[in-house]
Amino acid sequence: MKVVSRVLGTREQRLKEPLPPRGVRIALYAALFLLGGLVSLFGAFVQTVWPPVGLLLTLVATAALFYAGLRATGTKLGAGVPLAGWFVVLMVLLAPRQEGDLVLEASVTSYLYLFLGAVAGVVCATLPTRSGFGFGVPPAEPRQAVRNGRP
Repeated sequence: MKVVSRVLGTREQRLKEPLPPRGVRIALYAALFLLGGLVSLFGAFVQTVWPPVGLLLTLVATAALFYAGLRATGTKLGAGVPLAGWFVVLMVLLAPRQEGDLVLEASVTSYLYLFLGAVAGVVCATLPTRSGFGFGVPPAEPRQAVRNGRP
């Protein structure tokens, strides 16, 4: 665990990092959606060409992208947007063509790629972030506890 905390930082260090400006986050969301689609496209072929090493390589790439989105934007949406791009491209690749060709065949490695990639995205989207809100927008004013009708 010490190696992981040295590479990724401790939870307290990650939560103290400032959020990027809103315009930068929006640009990052667009880039992350496209990167999610590219990782999905390349992963569909790599996991088939080099089983089981290709499967491990694609799963590491997908998890790294989802975590990088989370860290770059500081929001949970930063992990969800590349997951959405990854999933949209996979749905297109799963559809059979008129010629009968399939990009993702019905094999164990393809099913593991689909399942474990989705699990990696959901796990990254549930990690603690610098902002508790999806878009990184804090509430207008902090809430105060009310006791006996007085704040």
